[in-house]
Amino acid sequence: MRPAFQRQVLTESTRTRGIEHSTREMRGLYCFVLWIFPIFCPTIATKGRERCYEVPKNCQTHDNVPSCIEDRMRRCSSVGPRIRDETYFSTLISSEETVNTERGYVIHISDEALQRSSNGQGKAGLIVSLLNDTFFSVSSSLDSKKGNDPNRTGPILHGQNVLGVWLGEKEVHNLSQPVQLTFLNNINQSENGICVYWHLDKNGKGNWRTDGCTTSIVNDSFVCSCNHLSFFAVLINPKIPEEPHIVSLNYISYVGSALSIAFTALMIVMFLCQRKKQSEHSVVIHVQLSGSLFLLHISFLCSVWFSGQKDIDLVCQGLGLLLHWCLLATFTWTAIEGFHLYLLLVRVFNIYIKRYLLKLSLVGWGVPAITVIICGVTKVYGKYTFYKDKEKSTSTPLCWITTQTVSYITVNGYLGLVMLFNMVMLVVLLIKMRRLRSQSLQFKDHRRRAWREWVSVLGLCCVLGVPWVLAFSTHGPLSLSSLYVFTILNSFQGVYIFLWFLTLTCKAQKDEYISSKGTIQVSFNSNDEIVTTR
Repeated sequence: MRPAFQRQVLTESTRTRGIEHSTREMRGLYCFVLWIFPIFCPTIATKGRERCYEVPKNCQTHDNVPSCIEDRMRRCSSVGPRIRDETYFSTLISSEETVNTERGYVIHISDEALQRSSNGQGKAGLIVSLLNDTFFSVSSSLDSKKGNDPNRTGPILHGQNVLGVWLGEKEVHNLSQPVQLTFLNNINQSENGICVYWHLDKNGKGNWRTDGCTTSIVNDSFVCSCNHLSFFAVLINPKIPEEPHIVSLNYISYVGSALSIAFTALMIVMFLCQRKKQSEHSVVIHVQLSGSLFLLHISFLCSVWFSGQKDIDLVCQGLGLLLHWCLLATFTWTAIEGFHLYLLLVRVFNIYIKRYLLKLSLVGWGVPAITVIICGVTKVYGKYTFYKDKEKSTSTPLCWITTQTVSYITVNGYLGLVMLFNMVMLVVLLIKMRRLRSQSLQFKDHRRRAWREWVSVLGLCCVLGVPWVLAFSTHGPLSLSSLYVFTILNSFQGVYIFLWFLTLTCKAQKDEYISSKGTIQVSFNSNDEIVTTR
C-alpha cells in the first residue's frame, strides 16, 4: 500500500508541475501576442489602403497633383511613419480643440467642423500635410512669382510651403464657426501677407483665392480664419520699403492730407461766399470733387489715429466703412468730371439734361453709399496693417477693408475703369487741342494760347485723377520711386486743385472773351468749357 500511495503522490506532483509549466508557457505566448498585435494589427486592418504620408509622393506622377492629393487624402490610412516626418502630422479629434503640430502651424478645430466631419459621432481624424509650393503653379499674376529669388518682385508663399488640412472623410465647407490656422512667423520674411486657399475648378485647374478666409496678425504670426478646409498658404510680398522710407512716406501722407483738408475747405468757403443764385455746372462739379477729397483726407487721418488704439473694434469698423465710402466717392466724382468733359468736347450741342446736377449728385454720392452698405453687411471692415518691422518700432495700421477680394474688386477694379474712361477723355482733349493749334496763323498768339492750353491740361489732370494711375505701378524695379511720386501727388491733390482754381480765376479776370481763332479753356467762372473753331 505504501509504495502505491507514494507513486500516486509522485504522479499527481508531476502532473501539477506540468500544468504549471503549461500555464507559464501560455502566459508567455499571451504576453507575446499582446506585444506583437499592435504592430501587425494596423497592417492587417489597413492592408490595401494607402498611407496618408505617402500620398504626396505617390501623386507626383499625376498631371494635377493637388487634385490627386485631395482625392486620396480622404481614403488613405492615417497611420504615421515610425520615424518622425516633418511634413506630416495626424491626430484624433474628439472635441473642439487647438492642435499644435510642432511644425510651425497651430490649428483650431471648431465644434461645428468636427460635427460635420464625423456625422455626429464626435470623433474624426485630423491630417496635416506640408506640401511643396511647386505643386501649385498658376498663370495668374497673383502667384506668378515663387521661390527665394530676391530679384523677383511678385508675391511668394510664406515658407515656400502649402498647408493641406483634412478632417475625416467628408468635405468641410460653409462653416459659421471658422477654422483658424496660425502660420508661425519663425522665418525671416515680410510680415505683409494674405491668407489664401487653393481653389480647384471644374476643368481640374486651380488658382489661389481669398473668399471665405480673413487675415489677421497676432504676435507677428498670420492667423487665417476660414470657413472651409483645403490647401492653405500665405502670400507675401518681400519688396517692402525699408524703415526710413516707411517713416518718410507716412510723414508725407500726413502733411499732404492736412494741407489738402485746409485748402479744399478754403475752396468750399470761397464757393459759398461767391455763390450766385444759379451756379454753373462746372463749378458745382469741381466743388463736389473738392468736398469728396476733404472728407477722404479727414477720414484717412482719423482711421490712422484710431487704428492705433485698443478695444475700439466697432469704431474702427465704422471708420473703415467711412474711408471706403469717401475713396469711392472721390473716384466717382473724377469719373463725373470725365463725363462732363465728354459732353462738352464730343457732344457739344444738345447737352441739356433735366435736373442734371441732381442726377450727378445721386450718382456721385449714392453709388459709393450702396457699395459700402453691402460691404458693411458682410463685415469686411476692421484693423488692417500694411507694414510692421521686426522690432515693432514702425507700423502702418489703418481702419480699412480686411478682405483682399473686396478690396481688389471695389477699389482696384473700380479705379481701373474710372482711369480708363478719363484717360480716353484726356486723349480726346489733346487731339482737339492739336487741331486747333494747327489752324492758328499768328505765332505770338499761338504761343500764348499754347501756354494757356497746357495749363488747362495740367488742371484737368488733377480733376480727372490722373495721378491715381500710379497706384498700378507701385510694383517692380521702380516701385519705390513710383510710391513716392504717388504719395506726393495724391496727398497734395487738394492743394493742386486750389492752385489751379486760383490761377484760372486770376486769368479769367483779365480775359473778357475767348479768342476767335480757337481755344480750349477750362474755367471755374464759365458756364461750360468751350471749344470754338473758325
